[in-house]
Amino acid sequence: MVSSEQPSSAAELERRIFSGTATVAILGLGYVGLPLAVAFARTGLKVMGVDTDAKKVNSITSGESYIGAVDSAELEQLVRAGALSATTSFQALSLADAILICVPTPLTVDREPDLSFVLATADSIVEQLRPGQLVVLESTTYPGTTEDVLQPILESRGLVCGADFLLAFSPEREDPGNPDFGTTDIPKVVGGVDPAATRVAETLYLKIVPKVVPVSSPKVAEAAKLTENIFRAVNIALVNELKVVYDSLGIDVREVLDAAETKPFGFMRFDPGPGWGGHCIPVDPFYLKWKAEQNGTRARFIELAGQINIEMPRYVLARLEAVLPRDLEGARILVLGLAYKKNVADPRESPSFEILELLRQAGAEISYHDPFFPVTPRMRSWPDLEELKSVSPSSERLQSSDAVVLVTDHDSVDYATVLKHAPLVIDTRGVFVKGRGYDPDLISSKVVTA
Repeated sequence: MVSSEQPSSAAELERRIFSGTATVAILGLGYVGLPLAVAFARTGLKVMGVDTDAKKVNSITSGESYIGAVDSAELEQLVRAGALSATTSFQALSLADAILICVPTPLTVDREPDLSFVLATADSIVEQLRPGQLVVLESTTYPGTTEDVLQPILESRGLVCGADFLLAFSPEREDPGNPDFGTTDIPKVVGGVDPAATRVAETLYLKIVPKVVPVSSPKVAEAAKLTENIFRAVNIALVNELKVVYDSLGIDVREVLDAAETKPFGFMRFDPGPGWGGHCIPVDPFYLKWKAEQNGTRARFIELAGQINIEMPRYVLARLEAVLPRDLEGARILVLGLAYKKNVADPRESPSFEILELLRQAGAEISYHDPFFPVTPRMRSWPDLEELKSVSPSSERLQSSDAVVLVTDHDSVDYATVLKHAPLVIDTRGVFVKGRGYDPDLISSKVVTA
């Protein structure tokens, strides 16, 4: 049961945050945690990063960033100044005033929530938890996780939420590769277990973002994050289905979208692709689907969107097989791009890996090019995919291929050379569309959209 009393130390914690003397611990130093750690360290707060991956900890200690959104020079400066440190030891948590949890929340093989990282982290926190601390979960999850899963673990050694420590949920809102919105540009939603937790968490995040949006509970904050990503997932599925339908009718879906986009109201453009990718969009909808089923309801729209997006790599392969002038077995196929989106070094849940796996199963001779991945990273969802090295998309390589499958449209690729020398291009990103300056005769003779 949550105490209705405000912790006597809440006001003191707010004072420490205001004065810049508070210490922040961030658990999980990945795509969310490391940029967050740097953002807080910039403000003068002392930041401790904790991660079980010793390689990440050593990189931070050496001032070497492994994430594109974090500049190595700034990281090194913050580390040298003592504003930011990193460790694999959870004992450091006892020294923190605020503990922010930024660990992964993936899916199981059955597409159900996998909270193993959150649970393991909570078990480590409770051993160090002391009165007066604020704990905030940032990892995307289903409504109820903060209060029904995390809170009981944190209270398991006698401390009471609301009386001894504060607990809140504030979802991460990262968009890797977005030049307009970084960690410190995006408003933060905050939902505390009680008003004191909400207020102190709001005070903390106002150190790094221009606006904090307080909501009535962690459940609302958890649901808000899922809603943001489900909105995108459903619209991606819609435009992907439109692509399939319009392809069958001989209509260019992107020309349709160009025309529809001229309407100044009531339309928001989403572009089709080879499927969904990233840690959020292919994962988060299934968290709400699972929670709905636990409550005896069905999220039918979410189920359908997931089915459509999951099937898109197979549609790409079917388009390739339909136009390839030979069998896929033994065919030399060059895949352009491993990252889930252009110009980022992020392979999580990228449809490229599913396409590579399908090509492998079909007996194709596969190669790939991606400037961000010299070697294929190990991916949990595709454990049998052989290790490959990125090759240069030279004119010779293109000419010797039977087809090129363009999956990720990195700006660094010379697409004019691809169009000129590749015998066949399966374009999943709309690179070779009318009006972009490419030879229309070559496009009509070589390019197939998928």
